[in-house]
Amino acid sequence: MADMARKQVGILISGRGSNMAALIEAARAEACAYEIACVISNRPDAAGLQTARQAGITTVALDHKTLGTRDALDTAMHDALLANRVDLVACAGFMRIMTAGFILLPLFKGVDTHQQAVQAGVRVHGCSVHFVSAELDAGAIIAQGVIKVMPGDDADALAARVLPVEHRLYPSVLNALAEGRIRLENGHTVFSDNEAASLSTLGAS
Repeated sequence: MADMARKQVGILISGRGSNMAALIEAARAEACAYEIACVISNRPDAAGLQTARQAGITTVALDHKTLGTRDALDTAMHDALLANRVDLVACAGFMRIMTAGFILLPLFKGVDTHQQAVQAGVRVHGCSVHFVSAELDAGAIIAQGVIKVMPGDDADALAARVLPVEHRLYPSVLNALAEGRIRLENGHTVFSDNEAASLSTLGAS
């Protein structure tokens, strides 16, 4: 697929960016429908920025502490995304709640999802890829990956087993979005024929 036809993706990160790295790696495939236009972080010291730079990707470091307000951060991100002609925005470990003006479900919301799962005593756990909405982790779900919770599992053990599922699921979802096989209509995720089933199979673990 020629680069001119690829959707331009902006990735938002706050830390080391392991899911970002998976998206970058997937974008190297000739058949991939997207390429990474830029990586933006709300933390100038985020390790993922160096990973992106080493891959030759434009990076933008914004300091949410210096900017002061969520509105100011979101305005700066919006300007950076426009400057890089981004078609799709992917949050990959981006740890800031966005304002409603910026917007383009997992069972356990927030940053400590694995610990919440352990405390709840659930038998399965996993990851979700969803559209972003103004409410934290409340956008329409696109795909989910599931793992079994084993006796003796703690939050770290769950996180370690969920991460490879995320790294398979997220690039596949983003590619399907870039190809137009998934879309958001009236707050609901709409799939092309057989797309939901293929993503479900991919995410299972």
